[in-house]
Amino acid sequence: MPDVLLWLTLLGVFDAAIDCYDCEQWNRPQEPFRIYGNTWYVGTGGLASILIDTDAGLILLDGGLPQSAEVIVGNISALGFRPKDIRFIGLSHAHFDHAGGIGALQRLNGATVVASQDAAKALRAGSLQSNDPQFGGGMTGQMFPAVADVLGVADGWQMRMGGVTLTALHTPGHTWGGMSWTWQACEKDRCLDVVYVDSLSPVSRTGYRFSDGLGDVLGETLGRVANLDCDIMLSTHDFSFGLHQKLAQGAKAFIDDQGCRSRADKTLIQLEKRLKSEQP
Repeated sequence: MPDVLLWLTLLGVFDAAIDCYDCEQWNRPQEPFRIYGNTWYVGTGGLASILIDTDAGLILLDGGLPQSAEVIVGNISALGFRPKDIRFIGLSHAHFDHAGGIGALQRLNGATVVASQDAAKALRAGSLQSNDPQFGGGMTGQMFPAVADVLGVADGWQMRMGGVTLTALHTPGHTWGGMSWTWQACEKDRCLDVVYVDSLSPVSRTGYRFSDGLGDVLGETLGRVANLDCDIMLSTHDFSFGLHQKLAQGAKAFIDDQGCRSRADKTLIQLEKRLKSEQP
């Protein structure tokens, strides 16, 4: 274990691990790498965490599981960045596998945590809210480490740091408070639009009905995602943007101006199948 991780462990920065069926697979090690320009992958093998290097500090998107925080810190350090230089932490949605590590990461550096208004409530409570499709029903991850200091923002909120403008896009569907993030990454004189798309899949506890309202909302979100300026599409799980397949193909495989539209089209098929299954 690198000295910085040992020191942070002894200080009690990291939270206790959550045990779940997929947790070990989600949290498997992944060597960090540059995606394009100022944008780096620092997450685990199954849960994305994206680092954006600006001229005035670092931005981190998502914190994985509670046990992922240690992996993320190690990956950031391995790239030569200082975890304490993280100024903002953006959240996709308040589920234990993306929000679980944020409390520890905030304690590490005092970063401002930013989420949608709905997700901010869940983060402060450290638990799923009753309107979440996965609330109750015996599902894993109803609780996760709470984060007291969270900035709840609305659709279109922007944060400018150094030469980067980060924009929040409210993309509900997987949850009511889902948030996607977009910015530009540049190499020499070529700048590309990067979109970190929130989870979109219509997954829920037994008995929840997307046809009671959230299904229509997700349909609208998919239309929005499909029409975004999107040269590089990233997302919350490895399988949701073909992480390992693209790594095998090389860095250029991440550049795909049809990535957001393809993701939306595939999810629309899932949604239509789900809504059909809910019919009497």
